[in-house]
Amino acid sequence: MAPIPRPRTGGQILVDQLIAQGVTRAACVPGESYLAVLDALHDTAIDLIVCRQEAGATIMAEAEGKLTGRPGIAFVTRGPGATNGSHGVHIAMQDSTPMIMFVGQVERAARGREAFQEIDYRAMFGPIAKWAVEIDDAARIPELVARAFRVAMQGRPGPVVIALPEDMLTESAAVADAPYVVAAESAPVKQDMDRLAGLLAEAVSPIAILGGSRWSAEGAADMAAAAARHGLPVATSFRRTHLFPASNPNYAGDLGIGPNPKLAERVRNADLVLLVGGRLSEMPSSSYSLLAIPSPNQTLVHVHPSAEELGRVYQPALAINCPPGPFAAALAAMEGGGNGEAAAQAHADYLDWSETPLKVPGAFQYGDVMVWLRDRLKVDAIITNGAGNYAAWIHRYYRFHQFGTQLAPTSGSMGYGVPAAIMAKRVHPQREVVCFAGDGCFMMNGQEFATAVQYAIPVIFIVVDNGMYGTIRMHQEREYPGRVSGTALRNPDFAAYARAFGGYGEKVERTEDFAAAFERAVASGQPSILHCILDPEAITPAKTLTGIRTNG
Repeated sequence: MAPIPRPRTGGQILVDQLIAQGVTRAACVPGESYLAVLDALHDTAIDLIVCRQEAGATIMAEAEGKLTGRPGIAFVTRGPGATNGSHGVHIAMQDSTPMIMFVGQVERAARGREAFQEIDYRAMFGPIAKWAVEIDDAARIPELVARAFRVAMQGRPGPVVIALPEDMLTESAAVADAPYVVAAESAPVKQDMDRLAGLLAEAVSPIAILGGSRWSAEGAADMAAAAARHGLPVATSFRRTHLFPASNPNYAGDLGIGPNPKLAERVRNADLVLLVGGRLSEMPSSSYSLLAIPSPNQTLVHVHPSAEELGRVYQPALAINCPPGPFAAALAAMEGGGNGEAAAQAHADYLDWSETPLKVPGAFQYGDVMVWLRDRLKVDAIITNGAGNYAAWIHRYYRFHQFGTQLAPTSGSMGYGVPAAIMAKRVHPQREVVCFAGDGCFMMNGQEFATAVQYAIPVIFIVVDNGMYGTIRMHQEREYPGRVSGTALRNPDFAAYARAFGGYGEKVERTEDFAAAFERAVASGQPSILHCILDPEAITPAKTLTGIRTNG
């Protein structure tokens, strides 16, 4: 006979559910709306990372979801806390990342009166979360939290938002804990794999594109084995480069913003496109130009864990409803016969595109620094970034060799890299973690540098400063040449900023000074900022502002 549950407060029940689900850390900004939860966390071993703004907390949770495959956890307070926290929720939705954001709510009796900081969270988060729910009864906490873990992980993963009325958290209930949740898995059926075998045998110019989530190290390794067996060129989707080793002779490069023209042409001319795990949305599809909608000119085989995603935009010749891992294992085990010539040429095209950086204006050659880092950092180093033109150098010149080494928002959200790097180093303290951020991007969540200092999390932050919102300025010069409006920035001394917070900081203005500055930052053992000055003319790895203004 099961023991009779003892009465517990809603706050205690909630924290016990997190423990039952294997949660070992959470990020938060404290609020009076969920004091009962904070009190219940006091006597646990859960690593509670207190952030300086709710966007930082939810991005940290999203980053943990990417790294672990299980929902990252964030707690935010009501009203402004929730609106700030929406930053990470939207990223998790577009990036298909499992996470759960718990939001404090006004007392139940006060709802509907526009009470202090009151928001209808189901209405607010319904369009940008996979599920939004409010728990009215403490006895239902185990049921709804367990469901939240399933919703966040199964099918196409995504964020769940759970609102917690303040008085519900202090009322008592006697209820059993829910069991540990394991996401339901599925595998491709034999008839689909048989049909795929036939399509591969007929294809003259196939290509595989890897993206999305629900991958694992094993799944990525199986995909590499499958590519070798079938002679497949393999491209990775926007900011999913870590899914396939850059050194693999079948690697064709990444389909991001401004991709290698030869790779884009290879996709357009393919007779078979095998899309595994991803959605091929606007950025990786070059604004939906690589595949025709609704019926691609190429034979499309789409593998995705969500049935709702299959045929949503592109109508596939073959739709396979399963996560990428089981599919990759089945493909690796399937008899193959590709000669690998196309893959070899695709890899050669990738190397030609990414091997030697183009020179840009100024004393700081960002591409040369990226090449130095790709040789200096260990293969398991984790690289994070947010959004901005500065990231183009990472995508083109850095090389990812191992699963789980890239954290970047496919949603194109600025401010992501700083909190993501802090969580990455907390999850993997033994690994090198380097964050790249533009000057505008860093200032979106740069306050979390204080969090890194508070918890002694020694991330290296490389701030690439060109004194403007560079991506917008680039578009501005193309559309409205010479009419600069709203894009100039006057920045602080970011090295002094680091020292003011209690970290290490250096300014780097010349390429030849970077390596020694980086090694000093590592040797400091502190959270560090290298403030790198990039000439404003160097707007992309291949273009200048003047060139864009003149030639469009």
